[in-house]
Amino acid sequence: MKWFLDVLRGMVIGLANVIPGVSGGAMMVAMGIYDKIIWCINHLLKSFKKCFATLLPYGVGMVIAILMGAVGLKMAFARFPLPTNVLFIGLILGSLPFIFKKIKGEQIGWQGVLAFVLAFAIVIGLRIMDSGHSTDVELNAGEIVRLFLLGMISSATMVGISSSMLLKTLGYYEVIVTGAIPAILKGLTDRNWPAIWHNVGILVPFGIGVVVGVFVVAKLIAIAMEKWKGRSYCAILGVVAASPVVILMDSSIYEGFNAGIAVASVIALAVGFFCSLKLGGDPEPEKA
Repeated sequence: MKWFLDVLRGMVIGLANVIPGVSGGAMMVAMGIYDKIIWCINHLLKSFKKCFATLLPYGVGMVIAILMGAVGLKMAFARFPLPTNVLFIGLILGSLPFIFKKIKGEQIGWQGVLAFVLAFAIVIGLRIMDSGHSTDVELNAGEIVRLFLLGMISSATMVGISSSMLLKTLGYYEVIVTGAIPAILKGLTDRNWPAIWHNVGILVPFGIGVVVGVFVVAKLIAIAMEKWKGRSYCAILGVVAASPVVILMDSSIYEGFNAGIAVASVIALAVGFFCSLKLGGDPEPEKA
């Protein structure tokens, strides 16, 4: 029964990581398993058997939720592009109170303002430079390196802001989450092995980057949070503030706009904001 419950907890974490604006780390804290998971990751090599047995059910649940969520979200983007995107904007905006709470009382200074401006400008700039990506990514050396780096960044942002939100901001959410994963499932059904291997080639460098990020980049961010907490959260605030802007920059989401879609979008915005407030939490481990 405990193993089954841990699988369910893993599914909650996995679904949170698929939905832009929701942090998997926040879900770990909400379920009281953050410290245990982080400890097992940091001691995986030293206590492999114990840590692997602890992490396995969470991993199984995450995989199940990611596969289910990727297919469902692909359908939502295709049928209801504006309400679906606005729902994510609501989720993103709902994380702002959490970030302001973290910044309150911390030393910011001009460095914090600069961190906010730079983070905001970098996100907008990356989106402007990005010409958009279809699911038919050409797997050359540059793209493989880019996917690897995205994996590293995504794993690191899981403890502060949504990794899927960042992927969507940079134009790779559709490539990785709603593109490659459903394509592999469809390829298995149709026995289309070239399509399977192509999309596996997209996910492998990204997955390797995620693993590296869990063990390396996340630790570096933890150090930054310890020494420059307020300024680090100013940079995170810059990313969050820029995210709704870049989502709305996509002209394709306005296709077929009418009064019904407008009403649905307003409702989606409110639902996303409310859910983010309820699902969010402090992703930092509690002090012993």
